[in-house]
Amino acid sequence: MIIKTLVMVSLYFVPMILVITGVASQTWQLFACFIITGFGMAGIGMGVMHDAIHGTYSKNPLINKLLGYTLNMVGANATVWRIQHNVLHHSYTNISEGDDDINAPFFLRFTPNVERNSLHPYQHWYTWFFYGLSTISWITSKDFIRFNRYYSMGLIKGKNIYRNTVIKIAAWKIVYYLFTLGLPILFSPFGIGEILLAFFVLHFITGLSISLVFQTAHIMPDVNFPQADEHGTVEGERMLHQLATTCNYSERSRIFSWMIGGLNYQVEHHLFPDICHVHYRKIAPIVKATAAEFNIPYHSKKTFFDALQSHFKMLYYLGNTEMVAVKA
Repeated sequence: MIIKTLVMVSLYFVPMILVITGVASQTWQLFACFIITGFGMAGIGMGVMHDAIHGTYSKNPLINKLLGYTLNMVGANATVWRIQHNVLHHSYTNISEGDDDINAPFFLRFTPNVERNSLHPYQHWYTWFFYGLSTISWITSKDFIRFNRYYSMGLIKGKNIYRNTVIKIAAWKIVYYLFTLGLPILFSPFGIGEILLAFFVLHFITGLSISLVFQTAHIMPDVNFPQADEHGTVEGERMLHQLATTCNYSERSRIFSWMIGGLNYQVEHHLFPDICHVHYRKIAPIVKATAAEFNIPYHSKKTFFDALQSHFKMLYYLGNTEMVAVKA
């Protein structure tokens, strides 16, 4: 974890410093640096802050708290993520209105439990573009919108806490924009237009990378999308729910798994979110054997490409049918 953190943080900071100091002085170098920074940003999100905010990076809570702030460092917010991901996504996986990962804008349909509209039949073609825009939304408006919603839901207690947290969210974002846009504009030899375009490319790559890794774990033809009853209750046991709503992929690729923070083992992560991702590879065969022993579904795709194909099919099913196919 320490080596991974050093690598990802270096990928994020070093290229930007090269741009700010003028060492990267040609246009292709500007874009190369911003693209590398984008991969570093994705690596921090998937392989560092994710474990830290789950409290699994270290046995020391202070280290987890400090490394959780790496999410703030790359333009998002750890407080909002903790509620969105740890509380809602892990508690209400694939449940409409409960899981914010499937609560999408009107032009996207990520669950069969929301009404289709005239745009959805084409979503399997255009969703990928909006995946690329996801982190731009994240660093601008999404954190504020979701934090305000969580406050309305009663997940944030107290007006003072609400006000102070909003100020902190805004302050962190200002620091982020100063580093990734302000300093390059002030000190690099590049024009504003070039830097803004490189910034867009950075976020498109980051947003697409993160979205594909997370969405292929849950929006798949094999998995379930349970519905809550009128009392907000969903029948079933928690671990069985996680097995039914989650999918692994590319389990044999150690390099790929290292790069994406073990998130190809989403089944193990959802069953044991309090275990660091470096252990998932050894846990997975035990989980799979136990699921087979009790005749419980264990969803997994052989490669990441297989997972992407199934995700594409699922987007098509959701856009073109009321009932979702059971198999990919």
